[in-house]
Amino acid sequence: MSDLDQHSVELELRTHTPGVAAVRIERFGDRLVVVVRISGAIRRGALNPIDGENIAEAARMGARKRLPLVMFVSSSGANAAEGIEALHGWGQAARELTQCSGSVPIIAINDGPAVSGSALLIGLADIVIMTDDAYAFVSSPNGVRQFTGVNVGIEELGGSAIHGRSSGVAHAIVPDRAAAEAMVSQLLTFLPNNTDELPPVIESGDPTRRPTTEAADLLPDEPTGAYDVRAIVGEIVDDEYFLELRAGWAPNLVTGFASIGGHPVGIVANQPLAMAGTLDIAASQKGGRFVAFCDAFNIPLLTIIDTPGFYPGKDLEWRGMIRHGAQMAFAYARASVPRVALVLRKSYGGAYIVMDSKTMGNDVFLAWPTAEIAVMGARQAAEVIARRATPDEKEEFVLEYEDRYLNPYVAAERGYIDMVVEPADTRRVVAESLSMLRTKREELPERRHDNTPL
Repeated sequence: MSDLDQHSVELELRTHTPGVAAVRIERFGDRLVVVVRISGAIRRGALNPIDGENIAEAARMGARKRLPLVMFVSSSGANAAEGIEALHGWGQAARELTQCSGSVPIIAINDGPAVSGSALLIGLADIVIMTDDAYAFVSSPNGVRQFTGVNVGIEELGGSAIHGRSSGVAHAIVPDRAAAEAMVSQLLTFLPNNTDELPPVIESGDPTRRPTTEAADLLPDEPTGAYDVRAIVGEIVDDEYFLELRAGWAPNLVTGFASIGGHPVGIVANQPLAMAGTLDIAASQKGGRFVAFCDAFNIPLLTIIDTPGFYPGKDLEWRGMIRHGAQMAFAYARASVPRVALVLRKSYGGAYIVMDSKTMGNDVFLAWPTAEIAVMGARQAAEVIARRATPDEKEEFVLEYEDRYLNPYVAAERGYIDMVVEPADTRRVVAESLSMLRTKREELPERRHDNTPL
């Protein structure tokens, strides 16, 4: 199926330029978007100076017309035969894409090679979709071999599986271009055209007052038992539909889009199936970036919490757990969209603060009766507070600590929790909270920009 068969082309731009990057206004469903299609059929998509100008003009067009920008990238990088001019063209493109950031959504589809500068172009996008046979890297296998002496193949270095699982570059991996275009259409149902608009309303016959009677049964009887938080997400959202992003990377944190009462919402949830739902470096990066994206495009946030804290380890600390953990805190603290949080089970220590607590500016903080909100778990507390006690005294301390602190009511008495919600009422209360917050407006401080921890 050709591009023209898949989507209607409303307008072709810069049609007589001789490069490999075609610029169009296309319709995806009922949405107009600015599209750049870099064809790998000619010179393996090597970018001439004019191609950089075309991509830059597409970005400017998206910013001027306030339309989302979609890039199809299949390129071996700058055309070496063009020398420094080709690099200059790439630089133009990169600068204009950066100017679009936070103004209009940028979606990149990598359906072939993306090498060197082309790989960095997809790195500038908000959401990256890769096809199964796509690959992307800044340094080629040959460059890796020459500089390090390590032999590595294309798939191992930058195949879609690597970017879906290890690097986090790919938000989704799909079989082919047609599936990628279908996913773009799905994404656009949750996204506004630009930062000055609200997300579109999605038709749904799912009543907001539907009882979530099965939600509580999804929690295991054992307090340390694992379960799939996506099942609980499905209970809460419209029609059980959840579009997950970056599912293979940092699986201990789940992110994605859904709707509640027909209104799009960004979901951030700890995943007890992976690393007990603890936060590590990758999860902090994943969550921080997603929260910032939702905040940029007026998408309310629902944070679902069940985490014993940050994952401990010397390696994580040496790699910058402090810096990366701060990314998550920073993203929530500056977010001005409506924010609802729900504690299902554990919420301990610094992770309690980071996962959209009242301290971070949360609007409505909810908890199930099973919630345990404390500085740490009972046995951890025993090792700190009662470390000199006998084993029997420690057991007594654990029981007393659990009874006194590991419940939501202490926090509720202090105003840190707005409501203790029965699991069966969760969807109704979340929907009512988001509806109440729909008119929320915050006055943002006047400054050039903040300085996100990286």
